Amino acid sequence: MKNKNLIPYVLGKNPDLDAWFTVFFLENHIDYYAYPAKVGSPKQIEFMVSLDGEERYYPCSDDMFCSIMSRQQNELTEKKYERSYERVLKLIDDLISSEQEKAFLKSLIKIKYEHEIEQNLIIPSRLEKRLYKIFVSRTHIEDPYVAIKRKRNLKVSNSLNSKAFHKALNFMDDSFKLISDDSLAMLKKKIEDVVFKRYLALLSLDSFVHKDEDVELKYDDFIRIFNTGITGNGLPQLLNLLGEKKQRIMWITDESGEIVADLAMIQYLTKQGHTIVISVKESPYFTKVSLVDTTTDPVLSKELEEAYFIHGNTLSKNDLVEKFKKNNNIYVIPDGTNESLNLLLVSTTFSRVFKEVDFVVSRGHAQKRRMLDSHFKFTQDFFNISNENNSVCVSYKPKSHKIVKFAHEELEEKAELIIDEMKKAREGNMTVMFYSGVIGSIPGKIDLAKNIMSTFIQNLEQEYSNLFIINPSNYYEPGMDADDLMYMWEIVQKSGYIDIWRFQTIGDISKSFELLNMGVPPEWIGKDSTYSTGCTKEIKIAQEVLKMNPEMQLIGPSIDKFMRRDEYGVGSMYDQRLVLP
Repeated sequence: MKNKNLIPYVLGKNPDLDAWFTVFFLENHIDYYAYPAKVGSPKQIEFMVSLDGEERYYPCSDDMFCSIMSRQQNELTEKKYERSYERVLKLIDDLISSEQEKAFLKSLIKIKYEHEIEQNLIIPSRLEKRLYKIFVSRTHIEDPYVAIKRKRNLKVSNSLNSKAFHKALNFMDDSFKLISDDSLAMLKKKIEDVVFKRYLALLSLDSFVHKDEDVELKYDDFIRIFNTGITGNGLPQLLNLLGEKKQRIMWITDESGEIVADLAMIQYLTKQGHTIVISVKESPYFTKVSLVDTTTDPVLSKELEEAYFIHGNTLSKNDLVEKFKKNNNIYVIPDGTNESLNLLLVSTTFSRVFKEVDFVVSRGHAQKRRMLDSHFKFTQDFFNISNENNSVCVSYKPKSHKIVKFAHEELEEKAELIIDEMKKAREGNMTVMFYSGVIGSIPGKIDLAKNIMSTFIQNLEQEYSNLFIINPSNYYEPGMDADDLMYMWEIVQKSGYIDIWRFQTIGDISKSFELLNMGVPPEWIGKDSTYSTGCTKEIKIAQEVLKMNPEMQLIGPSIDKFMRRDEYGVGSMYDQRLVLP
């Protein structure tokens, strides 16, 4: 099915195909410029996906993409479309008793279905979501599968809390056979490996989960499960990462029932010192695990009673780091969607967690198709665990080699090095100035902005003796986004070592261009630090610092003029309003 000429897809080679490609994004409602309030910006997507040049990410497998780009009905899309259609029809049959209402809903779904698939443009998961949404909105049944989900969770929970499970988990088989020169440390490592693989084997329980019979697994069942084969390319690398250091892991959940086995594995990993951020659906979607399940389902609410829930869809790096510093072992976040995994529609918080963790684990076949059966590289090492041919398949895709990542610990270290410079300057009887100005607030002019700032600062240093000036443009490193910089600078700014905090004025900018023997370009006329999103944030910090250190001098535009900028566009160095077309 895959057409190698389409992967990766490059615009500009075929105008007709380019138009189809553009309509593909529009019809699936995943075009940022058409739906900026719902679709993640290109910068936000870069938190998760490493793209080449002008390439655009799409939330489906390469085979599905090529199938849609072929502009013809074919077996792959037809089967997926029919499955989505039949799934919603089953909902109607199972939950609607009135024959008249049932007939109406089926006709409504059929009309919508035939309209959506007419051009063969829609991704099957997007079709499924639209049909599901019609059912929910027309019937007002918020969570059609709530009873089934609870039943599945309880069934697995009863089995995993049974004496049979604990007896089987502690069974000593040939894996523990000692060799004469084994040390206690080697024996401990051998035990840990066996226990880990047994918990991993539990993730093959989906066939048991989906059986209607209300039965518990017996001792022999668990022994058989623990002997399940582990396939795929991912187990050695997963064990490697878990053995290197204490990891922060994003765990993207899938189905109810299976989540209980996931939580058994997660609890085991936290006992080894790892931190897990569990991602669930924002709202109910078929039998997927949703945020409401985690608080209302008796099994899940008990399992997660010690977890820290991160609420809010637009958390900044600073906010997220503060949450992580609470030192909880388990965090829970909603992904911002109610559909299968779609990185174009997830929340800013999900994107930022994805970026900040050490690696990502996803569950189930649907997530594997989207993430591993595509050519896209991601910003994290990515694992998928699913049940395939009665084995546990651990698949692995390494992160892109181009990714430069700044953990908050690294940024804190960089901040401390700058603070040390400020301390030494003070000890040398120098006055410490922090200079805040425009760097990224005029898109595409970062290099010029840095040159303007550096030119003016050099001039100040020549005019005044014993003046040590922090020039923020000197500390930018490739890969840093606005939140990385703001996180680092806030630590520096609150250190208590700033004597003068100067905010760039119109006069400063004019002087810089004069020193550069240049006229002021139109886009710079009238600009000053009040046009900078970062400076708007920094003036608020400066006011906090003034309360602690009233002797600090604050120089620059009047505070009441700092109102033009609001919040960074995600991953950008300029106001989010400037991102919109």
